[in-house]
Amino acid sequence: MRRKTMSERIRQIANGPPVFRFAPSPNGRLHLGHALSALLNADMAKSCSGRLLLRLEDIDLTRCTPEFEQAILADLDWLGLAYEQPVRRQSEHFALYRAALDRLIERGLAYPAFLTRGEVKARVSAYEREAGPWPRDPDGAPLYPTEERHLDAGEREARLATAERFAFRLDMEKAIACLDGPLCWQDSGDGERGDITADPAAWGDVVLWRSDAPASYHLAVTVDDAAQGVTHVVRGLDLFHATAVHRLLQVLLGLPAPLYHHHRLILGPDGRKLSKSQGDTALGALREKGMTPSDIRTLVGI
Repeated sequence: MRRKTMSERIRQIANGPPVFRFAPSPNGRLHLGHALSALLNADMAKSCSGRLLLRLEDIDLTRCTPEFEQAILADLDWLGLAYEQPVRRQSEHFALYRAALDRLIERGLAYPAFLTRGEVKARVSAYEREAGPWPRDPDGAPLYPTEERHLDAGEREARLATAERFAFRLDMEKAIACLDGPLCWQDSGDGERGDITADPAAWGDVVLWRSDAPASYHLAVTVDDAAQGVTHVVRGLDLFHATAVHRLLQVLLGLPAPLYHHHRLILGPDGRKLSKSQGDTALGALREKGMTPSDIRTLVGI
């Protein structure tokens, strides 16, 4: 039997024109791991005459800078990526994220949370000294304590009036109770493939909004993908498990579910995924050493 081409596989599972997106954060220079993701998105879009979008996830107004944005655009131009204009910037869509958050608040699915990171850390340390391991999410971070889910309206309003900083978190228990059946997504990447069972409960009450940020990554990326009509999310395996949260938010907000392709990561000499702080793998540094876009393709193995 003839093996299907990439284009045929994509069109087989897509409803309408395939739409891909590359979505870096302008808080550092692009490195080889970003190059792999950008080139895969471009190659898969080209293989099926699909569209390629660029989104700059600049919601962190402290760390994201115009200088890093310009460096990203220069790197993508050097790689030869052709993407549609205009570029979407998260910093221009804060009202859209807030509207999504308000819908969840109105349904009682999000609540204000007041514990600081330091207070959570102290709580977890004290618990583990006495009773053993505290539950942790797939990334290894401790789950947020859940007692604030149950504050009565009066106490909640009083704390909001005096709190200097707080967050809104998803009430995971109530959110999961809204589901009509099993939650899953379809993945064609380098890890598990096929229909993947989502386990959002493993993440606990995730942050949706902080007083110092207009939205969390989970909320913003879910809203953005729907707003841009993204049908295929191609990103690294480090975000594989986070997809469970995104699928849950898609259901709660009535948004379509894209198809996913979680690709392998480019690892450093220490066996860990590359970081923007590792300047020797930055595309700009490699370009200055005389490497070509073809060399970059060879380095990332595509």
